[in-house]
Order: sequence, then structure tokens, then C-alpha cells
Amino acid sequence: MSALICGSFAYDTIMVFHDHFKNHILPEQVHILNVSFLVPDLRREYGGCAGNIAYNLKLLGGDGRPMGTVGTDFSPYAEWMDKTGVSREQLRVIDGSYTAQAYITTDKDDNQITAFHPGAMNFSHENRITDVDGVTIGLVSPDGRQGMIEHAEQFAEKGIPFIFDPGQGMPMFDGEDLLRFADKATWMAFNDYEMRLMVERTGKSHAQLAEMVEAIVVTRGGEGSTVYTGGKVIDIPAAPISAANDPTGCGDAYRAGLLYGLMNDMDWEMTGRVAALMGAIKIEQAGTQNHHFTRESFSERFSQAFGMSFD
Repeated sequence: MSALICGSFAYDTIMVFHDHFKNHILPEQVHILNVSFLVPDLRREYGGCAGNIAYNLKLLGGDGRPMGTVGTDFSPYAEWMDKTGVSREQLRVIDGSYTAQAYITTDKDDNQITAFHPGAMNFSHENRITDVDGVTIGLVSPDGRQGMIEHAEQFAEKGIPFIFDPGQGMPMFDGEDLLRFADKATWMAFNDYEMRLMVERTGKSHAQLAEMVEAIVVTRGGEGSTVYTGGKVIDIPAAPISAANDPTGCGDAYRAGLLYGLMNDMDWEMTGRVAALMGAIKIEQAGTQNHHFTRESFSERFSQAFGMSFD
């Protein structure tokens, strides 16, 4: 099976301020805010949902093709994709645009100030599902608004089952938009906050939304995750971790596990655990595409974590 993963590609520039924002921002003066933070620590990571999910699916041995729009500054990321063996076949370069960029500054309280430039991501609708052959499963993840809408429609028109994973794109859609996605999707995935927004904006309960698709998966961080399917509620435990170094990208790693399970006809008990372990492996490493493992090490850790065989 081959997965088409629609979503963003981005450069994440992450900076660390060795103090507290609150010591330098005067509440009574925020209307004339003019402040600068010295950030001795800086790193630039390859990110974006489609890039992250495809990278993680590749680690598992799955066939994933990310589809996205990138800028003329994409060359370093392209070289990284070639090095890791992730396909660039479905990427479109937008002339005159930058690849999406996130600039994240974190202080000693783990507060964050983020600036995000969507750049080429705004042209995601120029890619079309109907132009791609050999796809058996899809995923619509955070991307340009019009691109997400059209890609869901195109998956449905082509009869390709897909996961709807709105993530940080949730604010772009009202209740009617979200119900249209649910009507077309085969599965849906949210974190617990996004699921609460889904219920609030659509006016439908967990159970009512679950009746619209084959399954809804809700992640709850260290508390594990829950699968709502066929009138049942399946609780998936979190996998043990050695350290929580960086939660950025854990949701994408988890989604790669979902895709892998669905592509290999695993039941939800197994699929959820594969996804949970993917998230655990990611959180132990800073950055979204810096973790590595072999199939043998994954299988061994899976058995240790859940008392089940991965193979």
C-alpha cells in the first residue's frame, strides 16, 4: 500500500532565551511593546506535518509520499529528504515564495513566542490528488486552507480512504466546514483539545461524530490515547519514555504509526500501540526528524512496553 500525505513543509527556527519573558515585558506598557531578546541557543530544524509524518513512516518501513508546496529556499530540506529516502515526487516549488517558516523563542518557563510565515503553503491547492496514481490511503493534515478543503474532496471523489487530521489548522474552519470534512473522511485524528473544539464547533458529541467515520483517534499526551470505533471505546496506553526532551512533532510521529497500522491491516489495539511508541521515541529527541531506530530495536522496545509482539 502507498500513502499520500498532504500537508505542510516548514523550516523551524528554534531559539532559547535564558531568562523569563515576564522579567522584560511590562504589562502596563504592552500597548507600546518594543523588546529584544538575546538568544544564545539557536537551531534550525526540518519540519512541517507532511515532512514529519513521511519521515516517521519511512522509519517504520512504510511507503509514504508527502504532497506539499515549498519555496525556492527548499534545497537544504530537499537534500535531507534524499538522504533519508523520503520521496520528493509530489512536491511543487512555488516561484517567488519562501518555504513556510516558524520562528519559535522559548524562555526558562517554557513559554513560547512564535511567528509563522506560511509562504508557499498558501498555494497547496495547486497540487491535486487526481494527478497521482497508485495511492491506496491518504491523510489531510495542516496545510493551506483551500488545499485542505480541495484535497479532502479529491480523496473522496477518487474513492481513496483518508485520515482527516486538522491539527493547528483547526482555527481556519467553522462547524459547517468541519462537518463537511467528517462527511468525507474515513478516519479522524485529534489531540484532546482539538477534539473539544470539534465537539463545540459542530454541536455533535463524541459518539455522534464517531458514527460519521470508521474511527476517531484522540491523543492525550502522557495519558495515552483513545479510539472511538464501532460503538466501542478503546483505551491505548502511553509508551514509557526515558525523558521528555521535546514534544514538538510527537503528534506527527503518532500519525505515522496510525498510517502504518491501517496500511498493514492491524487492529486498533495494535495500531494505537505502534502510534504510541512512535510518539514516545520522538519525544526523547529534540527536533522533529532527528530520531532514528531499526526495525529490530523498535520491535524489541514494543515488546518491552506492551508485552506484545510487533512482528
